[in-house]
Amino acid sequence: MFQLLKNIFQSNQKSIVSKHSVEDVADFYNEFNDKFLQVYGEVIQAFRTQDVTKLLDYQINTMELKDGMKVLDAGCGICGPAVYFAQHSGVKVDAITISKEQFDKANEKINSSDLNENVKVFCGDYHHIKDVVKDDNYDVVYFLESFGHSPNHAKAIDSAWEVLKPGGLLYIKDLFIRRALLPEHQPKIDREIKKINEAYRYNIAELNTILDHVRQKGWIVANLKTIDLKLEEFENLTISNEFQELTGIAKIDSWEDYVFPVDFFELKLIKPQFELSEGLDKYFLQNLLYMQSGMGK
Repeated sequence: MFQLLKNIFQSNQKSIVSKHSVEDVADFYNEFNDKFLQVYGEVIQAFRTQDVTKLLDYQINTMELKDGMKVLDAGCGICGPAVYFAQHSGVKVDAITISKEQFDKANEKINSSDLNENVKVFCGDYHHIKDVVKDDNYDVVYFLESFGHSPNHAKAIDSAWEVLKPGGLLYIKDLFIRRALLPEHQPKIDREIKKINEAYRYNIAELNTILDHVRQKGWIVANLKTIDLKLEEFENLTISNEFQELTGIAKIDSWEDYVFPVDFFELKLIKPQFELSEGLDKYFLQNLLYMQSGMGK
């Protein structure tokens, strides 16, 4: 049975992943930015709390954001989270969006919040972070439900590596393709993944493929887990349904026999403090360093 599921899953990967260009993503948000603001507000994340500040506080704690840190928001929207993080943790944020509409709205928000010295927004491609921001000394790089827009996940991750300082954190919170528990679930998952990818200009990642890449690259996998929001505070994804009703995008016609096609995870990766040239003992044992420091929690 396991081998059957594996064969079905692998054979369907090419058919269910719709890769869009970064220009397609820009066009999508330029067209629908006002609709997103109408439904989601300033925080465009589907997996969220009813009071969105509780989600943002959770992310501050999870990323261990502290006063004086320099962080980068990859796929920032209109800088709702970036501004909140600057206000409530004292970090300085460079933020990137591919959308000119979002870029303009983000600048309006930054100006109205009087945070011009703390938050800077750039219009560019997060697959080339260093070229966009002209910097490479960040404590944290994060993707908050923006990673899935990448047509090349490995390139996006490598771009973050280039700008993180040694010991820096890459935080990814996003949806990933769910593995079918039963063979008959696979076509339904494939269909819904394709529908989401096409509607939202997305490229929902396959978790094991991501893990293979980051381990090959040399990242320390500090933590991988579900997003631990309190059940009574969870928004229950109804906001996604509201957006679908408003726009007609990826609308679910029937919930009968519906198989939820994704899992939401958060992934914490550490860029190694030591390189191989500094000794194999330091390089291979540095995981223990981060466990002792608390970064693996």
